Amino acid sequence: MLSWPISAAVGSGLFDRVIVSTDDDEIAEVARNAGAEVPFKRPAEISDDFTPTRAVINHAINSVEALFDQRVDLACCIYATAPMVLSDDISAAHASLAAEPSVDFVFAAAHFAYPVQRALVANEKGTVDMLWPEYRSTRSQDLHEAFHDAGQFYWGRRDAFLENKPMFSDHARPYMMPRSRVQDIDTPEDWAFAEKLMQLHLEPSSQQAR
Repeated sequence: MLSWPISAAVGSGLFDRVIVSTDDDEIAEVARNAGAEVPFKRPAEISDDFTPTRAVINHAINSVEALFDQRVDLACCIYATAPMVLSDDISAAHASLAAEPSVDFVFAAAHFAYPVQRALVANEKGTVDMLWPEYRSTRSQDLHEAFHDAGQFYWGRRDAFLENKPMFSDHARPYMMPRSRVQDIDTPEDWAFAEKLMQLHLEPSSQQAR
């Protein structure tokens, strides 16, 4: 799975360095074999399951600048759990950021499949409540379409990352991706669903090869 996003990053031709941040020797070896660099080991204090991504990004930026005496202007964090990201996505999002100097971040996003205003939650009685009951009688087609962070990649300017500016603000732009290529992988069920989506995308290529 790690090889896919590395391949997409290398294939974009945009990066001076494609670096994997990890504290794990096996992951480091896989990353190097896939074409990435692992010039430093991630410290234990930012390697647990609760460390925010920004801490890892900022450590990587500071480490690269210190190791290579090279200032980072733009950085892109690509999650290892983003197997369906393509080089074209990375390039198009980069172009969007470069075209707007006032924008700090461009991140992958996708539309919700159903209006979020009609969301339900289970209450303590075991029945359900609407999160926004004021939309109980509103037709779904009349509600605003909403989108979410796709959990794939985040382009940003060096200072915006290091100053810990919020990713989702009026200085950020979404790069919209088709829902058929968006699946965060946190559980075995996520993995199985991602495999099905991947098969759908690889099938046309396999048929052409025949």
